[in-house]
Amino acid sequence: MRIDVVSIFPSYFDGLTLSLMGKARDSGILDLHVHDLRDWTHDRHRTVDDTPYGGGAGMVMKPEPWGLALDQLAGSSVSETRPTIIFPSPAGEVFTQATARDLATREHLIFGCGRYEGIDERVFEYAASVGEVRLISLGDYVLNGGEVAVMAMTEAIGRLIPGVVGNPDSLVEESHEDGLLEYPSYTKPSVWRDREVPPILLSGNHGTIAKWRHEQQIQRTRDRRPDLLD
Repeated sequence: MRIDVVSIFPSYFDGLTLSLMGKARDSGILDLHVHDLRDWTHDRHRTVDDTPYGGGAGMVMKPEPWGLALDQLAGSSVSETRPTIIFPSPAGEVFTQATARDLATREHLIFGCGRYEGIDERVFEYAASVGEVRLISLGDYVLNGGEVAVMAMTEAIGRLIPGVVGNPDSLVEESHEDGLLEYPSYTKPSVWRDREVPPILLSGNHGTIAKWRHEQQIQRTRDRRPDLLD
């Protein structure tokens, strides 16, 4: 998979060179490129924003740098189909594990990180002419920009690509994979600060353990996220 990220703060994504994502990038499983939006400006100040039409507080990101970025990145798509272009937005659909699984099947993702009061609306309209556009929100809150959201989405999507996570079985029994939250986990020692590991996990009876874990998933989901059970 190829992932292109456009931001005015490209160093935000230095963390993607670490851990599993960094290894996937080094091994060629993930073809990740981070771009500075200001590289598509042509004035001496490398301006990417201006005052909003109609008045109001803050600044709005100018359309032309984004248009030029999309022209270049979508035009160089490695996919036989049009790239999927994602803009983090509190006004977008909510990002879920199902969304991550869907996007992990795409050949080329382009992320556009907005700032200030957002991106000129015409950019989204133009982007739809060169790719499939998705406005996606991490949740019902507002961030200063799209970088944090793109970091989270990139990791959630990237770890689902075959070969990124060493043991694919670890992706099966996770929160949200079956509509439930993950069961609690324990390791050695069996007693820590007077707190014991549930005896059933020491029994060696895998059938009983599997049943207990499923019951824990249901109970944890009922206590913490009853909306998932609904």
